[in-house]
Amino acid sequence: MAAKPKLCYFRGRGRMESVRWLLAAAGVEFEEEFIETREQYEKLQEDGRLLFGQVPLVEIDGMMLTQTRAILSYLAAKYNLYGKDLKETVRINMYTDGTQDLMMMIVTAPFKPPKEKEENFALIVKKAKTRYFPVFEKILKDHGEDFLVGNKFSWADIQLLEAILMVEELNASVLSDFPLLKAFKTRISNIPTIKKFLQPGSQRKPPPDSHYVEVVRNILQF
Repeated sequence: MAAKPKLCYFRGRGRMESVRWLLAAAGVEFEEEFIETREQYEKLQEDGRLLFGQVPLVEIDGMMLTQTRAILSYLAAKYNLYGKDLKETVRINMYTDGTQDLMMMIVTAPFKPPKEKEENFALIVKKAKTRYFPVFEKILKDHGEDFLVGNKFSWADIQLLEAILMVEELNASVLSDFPLLKAFKTRISNIPTIKKFLQPGSQRKPPPDSHYVEVVRNILQF
């Protein structure tokens, strides 16, 4: 039996959360090693496990994978969540790049000073409502299918749901003007593997709190 993928990151969402989502949606069990001290992080670097000296790090199929985008695209291809041909794959890439841009704004905001953080959150909600969500509402309308690409469940659907839920944590009514996205959220949330991941006690991580921010700052020394 193949070893479970092993995820090495801080005890929080950050850049690893999309990897957790993708594995969970694919029904793949995974193990986690949490970095909680500067010494742990330095040892990973000294051991040559971090290609560019950065996490996330995923051990899978005898490889040490770093760089979030590379990890996600490998997993999407491995678990048949990456479209049936190049044209579908490039659309999945476009859509996931878009949702990743939105989510990274949310991921980095807690590390800013309090006033700037709140201003950032307000700007993120505004951008979600004016730049990102209208695009996906239109895709669903024009496509007329249950999923974003080729009427088959893909990485694009998984990451859009992740992004929607992250923005809803900032503003619960953010989808009020997007009926197709509301229906999409319900539909994707009820896929059995995702429904399980959304239950309490799963490996899904909570929003970052002040303790998480402090730990990451101490480890990365910024």
